[in-house]
Amino acid sequence: MSDVIDFLKDYRVVVLIVLLVASLATISTYGISQGLDLKGGSLVQIHLEKPVDQDTMNTVTTVLDKRLNIFGVSDIKVRASGDQDVIVEIAGVQPSQVANIIGTPGKFEAKIDNKTVITGSDIVSVKPYQVTGTNWAVPFTLSVDGAKKFASAAQGKTGQPVDMYLDGKLITSPEISESVANGVPQTEVEISGSNSTKEAATNEANAIHAILQSGALPVQVSIAGISSVSAELGDQFRTGALIAGVLALIVVAVIIFVRYRNPILVLPIVATSLAELILILGVASVIHWSIDLGAIAGIIAAIGTGVDDQIIITDEVLKQKSQGKVSKRRRAGLNIKMKGAFFIIYASAATLIAAMLPLLYTGLVRGSAGIGLLSGFAFTTILGVVIGIFITRPVYAQFVERFVVKG
Repeated sequence: MSDVIDFLKDYRVVVLIVLLVASLATISTYGISQGLDLKGGSLVQIHLEKPVDQDTMNTVTTVLDKRLNIFGVSDIKVRASGDQDVIVEIAGVQPSQVANIIGTPGKFEAKIDNKTVITGSDIVSVKPYQVTGTNWAVPFTLSVDGAKKFASAAQGKTGQPVDMYLDGKLITSPEISESVANGVPQTEVEISGSNSTKEAATNEANAIHAILQSGALPVQVSIAGISSVSAELGDQFRTGALIAGVLALIVVAVIIFVRYRNPILVLPIVATSLAELILILGVASVIHWSIDLGAIAGIIAAIGTGVDDQIIITDEVLKQKSQGKVSKRRRAGLNIKMKGAFFIIYASAATLIAAMLPLLYTGLVRGSAGIGLLSGFAFTTILGVVIGIFITRPVYAQFVERFVVKG
């Protein structure tokens, strides 16, 4: 009993317990962010017409994020992928519903006599859109300067059309009324149109409202690709990953038991693997790192590496134990062997981390669909290895020294 108390008082064990409790609390509070391949959704790759600097890229991602939020899409992630591409992750919305929102620059122009009189930069605010039957309207407010320019261009041109374009496409051509043609600036304007059904009219009005309110993109963009995962398929992936994880633990437990014929070694190895899983998910929850299939593969790889390290530690301890009673001399020998085991563990971990860093860097910088999965794999692998060598492996080594050698 005293050995158990001494073991629990060890600072390494205390640190592990505290981190486990904190991880469980974090997971229960914040939950675990899931990738599109687990919860379902769409990934849209947007290509810019030319490479841009960081400031311009930030403007592009900000405008796209704002557009989608205005449009009513809440669960979204917009991130840069290099200097000429943007990745948009959308959950719960079909990509066809937002393709026109994120795949166009949003350049607004109003022309009289084929001359541009106001642009999107003249719009101060956009009011809620209105839909009546199949007709729609999006009211907006012009700046004072914009209103003056429009009034000057429209003066004396009663009955002439005002062609309103969005990204070069003619949306509507209302005629200039007498009250507008008198040359008095008016800040309240609207763009209107109609569609075949009320639903189509609502969607069109919502899209134009979102584009006008978010502003224009600084560069031309186009949709390079769209990939989707249904929510049902995401559930299947999640269930499959859970089953694979449970089976992996069972197989590990069986192999450990067959190798050592000692149940006291099976439980701590499995418990250590579960502890590493909880700590990895806890960190992911804190930093809001999405767990996708690549991340799950990384977790499995990290835990597998952890089992290898625990076998190295166990073999070194059992070799020393097989020599008989643990004297002070043999205790010193055990310490030497344990240091040798940890040297191998640290060297292996350093090699693995070095191999994963290029994948992590490339995935974070480029962020495209396939490479993004590799970054998730690399991040969770590195995280699991770091947690193992600094937190769980030392605790397992302490357990083996106290209970296996003396047993």
